[in-house]
Amino acid sequence: MDAFYASVEQRDFPELRGKPIAVGGGGRRGVVAAASYEARKFGVRSAMPGYKARAACPELIFVKSRFEVYRKISTQIRAIFAEYTDLIEPLSLDEAFLDVTENKKGMTSATLIAEEIRKRIFEELQLTASAGVSFNKFLAKIASDINKPNGIKVITPDEAIPFLEKLPIEKFFGVGKVTAAKMHKRNIFTGADLKAYSEVELINLFGKSGRYYYKMVRAQDDRQVKTSRIRKSLGAERTFFEDINNKNAMLAELHKIAATVYERILKSESFGYTITLKFKSPDFKICTRSKTVQTLIDDEEIIRTLAKELLYESKNIPDAVRLLGITISNFPNDNAGAGEQLSFDF
Repeated sequence: MDAFYASVEQRDFPELRGKPIAVGGGGRRGVVAAASYEARKFGVRSAMPGYKARAACPELIFVKSRFEVYRKISTQIRAIFAEYTDLIEPLSLDEAFLDVTENKKGMTSATLIAEEIRKRIFEELQLTASAGVSFNKFLAKIASDINKPNGIKVITPDEAIPFLEKLPIEKFFGVGKVTAAKMHKRNIFTGADLKAYSEVELINLFGKSGRYYYKMVRAQDDRQVKTSRIRKSLGAERTFFEDINNKNAMLAELHKIAATVYERILKSESFGYTITLKFKSPDFKICTRSKTVQTLIDDEEIIRTLAKELLYESKNIPDAVRLLGITISNFPNDNAGAGEQLSFDF
């Protein structure tokens, strides 16, 4: 989807159309969850602190998030997908992989399917989507960003290698800013530059990721579209407007977070043996402390008790925190349901 949260707000509130908006908090502790394309022209992007976004775009309009609305629309979009294939792998509320090799419509062109889905999303939901079409997940993912917003990009087998060789290294899915900077120091700026390195050399430079880079630049990706994902952990965390600077207040917040975590593990029937407490200090340093027990953590009071023990027994806990979180992991058969959810004082 194109600027999904922001586009939903502009759809539902006509006065916001054509204006730079950011979904999220614009205060000192706020964070941008999504930015409209009008705002992106000024450098506003998701995960940017609200005060920085406002400095980059003084005309920026902040809109409070409505995640229940976004989830409902996401469900409607996936219902459209399901009319074409059951092989759907959601990446988030606004993005998914679809395998349409064998589809319910009997259509022989993935490109025509993508165009039809985009048309239906626009007609039924008044929102635009962009699509990437190719023969593997890596290429489809990259292609989906090429002609945004409201566009489509097809990469055929014959086009794949020339396309990747010309592609700037920053555009490779999985290459972040730190890795890109490290590559630039070695004069790796495009796929062709990356392709000049052997697999062994890339592993020596980038560890296990080196093997991934070696395969991707050669368009080698055999991963299947998975309709369900195994989760390694489940939890909740909260970022605060004001720093919390005493343990009693921290404990009170942890009790609230514990209630949320318990609700989620109960709903997904995912009970584990390990609890992890997460702290983030005002200077953004992250500290975690974990404890593994012999019986399943399947009760809210147990979560609260263990969280309290970790809070009071752990060393090096910051004097003040801007974020607290609790995660449950180490599930039997390593299987869980819903993943970690974030919340902010918007």
